[in-house]
Amino acid sequence: MATDSSAATAAASSSAAIRLEHVSKRFPGASTDAVADLSLEVRQGEVTVFVGPSGCGKTTTLKMINRLEEPTSGHIEIFGRDQAATPAHELRRQIGYVIQETGLFPHRTIAENIATVPHLLGWPKARIRDRVQELAELVGLEREQLERYPASLSGGQRQRAGVARALAADPPILLMDEPFGAVDPIVRTRLQDELLALQQRLHKTIVFVTHDIEEATKLGDRVAVLDVGGILAQYAPPAELLREPANAFVEEFLGRERGLRELSLIPVSDVPLERRCELSPGASCEEALAAMDRAGADWALVIEDDRCAGWVDRKRIAEAVPNVSAAAVPLARWIGPNSNLREALEVALTSHTRVAIVQDGERYLGVLPIERIAQRLEA
Repeated sequence: MATDSSAATAAASSSAAIRLEHVSKRFPGASTDAVADLSLEVRQGEVTVFVGPSGCGKTTTLKMINRLEEPTSGHIEIFGRDQAATPAHELRRQIGYVIQETGLFPHRTIAENIATVPHLLGWPKARIRDRVQELAELVGLEREQLERYPASLSGGQRQRAGVARALAADPPILLMDEPFGAVDPIVRTRLQDELLALQQRLHKTIVFVTHDIEEATKLGDRVAVLDVGGILAQYAPPAELLREPANAFVEEFLGRERGLRELSLIPVSDVPLERRCELSPGASCEEALAAMDRAGADWALVIEDDRCAGWVDRKRIAEAVPNVSAAAVPLARWIGPNSNLREALEVALTSHTRVAIVQDGERYLGVLPIERIAQRLEA
C-alpha cells in the first residue's frame, strides 16, 4: 500500500504531460553545459513558460522535448512514456511546433502550409480541406488569405498561420519558441490575447519560450526562470514568482516593476467597488453642491438608469448651468470587471477623479480608487 507521500507523487506525475528528470545537454566542443541537471514537470492542459536571458538553454530544452536535440544525460517522459523509446515521427505527431517568423514554406499557399502535416499523415483531401477551414476560423484568418503566399501577409497573419499549421493534426502538446518576438508591440499584445482565448477553448499543453518576463507572467500558468547554463532558478505560478522571488538572480531578472506586474494578474472583479457621490441628471446645481459637501467630495458622477452619463465638479457647476446634466463631462475612459488592476491603476492615475470607473457594457457598477488598488496589493 502506498504511503501518503508516494500517493501524492504518483498523482502529480499522472497530471504531467512532460517530465524532465536530471536532463543535461553539452554540445560537442563546449566546455560547459547548455542545460544543466534540469528537472521539472509540465502539467497537462497548462501553459508553461520558459524565460531567462540569452544562453540559458530555453530553446535547447524545447528542442530536446521534440527530439530535435538529444540530451547528453537524463530522462524525458511524454505522457508517462519514455521519450527516447518512442520513434521520432510518432513522437512529433503528438507535438505541434511554432517558431519565431513561423517557418512557413514561402512557395506554398497558407492553406497548403496549414495542410502540411495532414498531407504527410495521408488524410483524405476532403478532411484536409475541412480542417484547414476550421483552423482558419479558429485563429482568425480570412478565407481569401488562405490562397495567398506568406510574403503577402502581415507578420501577425503569418504567426496565426504558423499556429494553425502546428494545430493541424490536433496534437495535445504545442511548443512555441518566441513566436511573437518579431512583431510590433501592438500586434504582439493582440496575439498574446488571442493565444489565451484559444487556450481557453482547446486546453492544450503549451510550452512557450520567451525572454520577456512580462509576456511570461501574462501567458503562463507556471513560469520556469532559467539562469545561464540552463540552471533552473525558480519554477512557480506567476503570482508566487512575483511576490516571492527565490533568489537574487530571479529578483533582478523580474526587475523593479514586480508590483505592477502582479497587479496585471488580479482581475477587477476580485476587489470590492465603491459607490461615491452620485447625482441624478435633473439635480440642480445647488443640490449637487450640497451632495458634494455631505460626501466631502469635489466631484460627482451623474447616474441615470444604471448608466453613468458623465462627471461634474464644483468648477463646472459654478458656471451657471441649469442642472448637472448640462454640466456633465462624458466619460473618456472606463474599465470592465474582467480588466486587471494594472489597467485600473493606469486609468485612475490619468483620470480627473483619480478613480477608475467600472462598467459592464453600459451598466455602471462602481468606482475603484487608487487607495483600494494599493490595499489589494498589500493583502
